Amino acid sequence: MADDRLEIEQLRRELARHIINYHVLDRPAISDAEYDSLYARLVELERLHPEWVATDSPTQRVGATPAKDFPPVAHRVPMLSLANAYSEDELRDFDRRMRDLLGQDAIVYVAEPKLDGLSVELVYENGLFVRGSTRGDGATGEDVTANLRTIRSIPLRLGVDAPPALLEVRGEVYIETQAFRSVNERRAADGLPLFANPRNLAAGSLRQLDPRVTAERPLRMACYDIGTADGITISTQRELLAALPRLGLPVNPLFAVCEDGDDIAAFYCRMQDEREGLPYETDGVVIKIDRFDRRSQ
Repeated sequence: MADDRLEIEQLRRELARHIINYHVLDRPAISDAEYDSLYARLVELERLHPEWVATDSPTQRVGATPAKDFPPVAHRVPMLSLANAYSEDELRDFDRRMRDLLGQDAIVYVAEPKLDGLSVELVYENGLFVRGSTRGDGATGEDVTANLRTIRSIPLRLGVDAPPALLEVRGEVYIETQAFRSVNERRAADGLPLFANPRNLAAGSLRQLDPRVTAERPLRMACYDIGTADGITISTQRELLAALPRLGLPVNPLFAVCEDGDDIAAFYCRMQDEREGLPYETDGVVIKIDRFDRRSQ
């Protein structure tokens, strides 16, 4: 019995590590067949010992009963909307306004593609994923925890031995373009209505009342911000994008550090040129002041 419990714990840790390697770090260490064998062994042991099944086990990603509706969730820190700019001149003007506002001769920014999906917040307490919600109106979203648990790139437990006591992570749930086409091809073959675009599919999948439906959709997530954080100190966007993968949380590796309006405009033009070749749809570029303390001035 004790040996079985030890093996269950070892399998959970090993499978969680392989999930991060595959979905977050893009460095799979074992084959799909080897992963499936480990997973099957864990399923067998948990069936024999249901009293030892834990909510963060890889086998528990899908298991909730269909929801009647989505309860509201208040965000501790509001998930703010973005201001828009539509030209290179407006981007340069944004830099000028920020320097004037902050009284700085130069400001460092981080520019990232804006993934076209659905914004969500993940809440981790002592490393365990306890709640997930949509952005909603920025102050209050919808509780879609059961559906978010089905997304493999979202860890059910952070991948560090000493996790922060509380961490709220913001990001975008999306679906890659080729996966979107494959879903529509299958629906067409089955005589079902097609989804209009990847964002429509991602948003609709995440708001399914039955998590088992969500689990069938090839959703992904890219994290890009944090809300409340207790037990971890991050002071810049660059630090954040480096720290999140170490915790097992996926980020989009495509971003640029910009030192002025010309750099911002150059990244914007690059994304316009490369947009058709990206594996996902984008809806512009997000420009953030790198230092968190300057954002609140």
